[in-house]
Amino acid sequence: MGYEVEGKVALVTGSNRGIGLEIAKALLNGGVAKLYAAARKPESVQPLVDEYGDRVVPIRIDVQDAESVAAAAATASDAQIVVNNAGVLKTVDPFADDTFESFQFELDVNVFGLLRVARAFAPVLKANGGGALVQLNSIASLKSFPAFTTYCASKAASYSITQALRDTLAEQGTAVLSVHPGPIATDMGDDAGFDEADSPTVVADGIVTALAAGDFHLFPDTMAQQVGAAYAGFAENLVEANLTEA
Repeated sequence: MGYEVEGKVALVTGSNRGIGLEIAKALLNGGVAKLYAAARKPESVQPLVDEYGDRVVPIRIDVQDAESVAAAAATASDAQIVVNNAGVLKTVDPFADDTFESFQFELDVNVFGLLRVARAFAPVLKANGGGALVQLNSIASLKSFPAFTTYCASKAASYSITQALRDTLAEQGTAVLSVHPGPIATDMGDDAGFDEADSPTVVADGIVTALAAGDFHLFPDTMAQQVGAAYAGFAENLVEANLTEA
């Protein structure tokens, strides 16, 4: 069953730049009644306020801080759509001097951050009719790249958790969407050294469309679509299948 964003209340983490900023704009352009623009520094979302007015409510979230996430959930108690976009990427190979330090940082943001957000907002979504949880994963959830060893591992973990959330939150009527971008033209993409990258708008617009279609997976950009096509059979017959049924 699809989920329409028009008239809903949404929250987007990391909404001050990159993909998160474009997701916020796509939801606002799609007709959400209110958008909680979440960032570690709420003042950094002022451009959204300037453009969209009082439909945008700046709110502080640091996904590494459980108290911060819990406080945001208490403030945004009317949220019906939660997009966990906040994430980090470190470019390290398996034997770099800072491999362990980088991995711990990425796990804390990309994996434990997802859990903190899901745990805090699941009751909020339930109270507001079920709603939708959107998790920004990556094609790196499915394929490891040596220059991004620890990032790929963290995204594989977040994708695994997203699958579990899909099944668990279905009991309360919450739709879950797992988003798997490839190279995207953002500050993070620049830091990663991508030579070719798609616009973050393809991710943002794809989320609105995928929610309406009731999809679980979204492979929004050129490279991601190639990965998604190869992965489709496995996803349908294993990931999205109910293996508990006889």
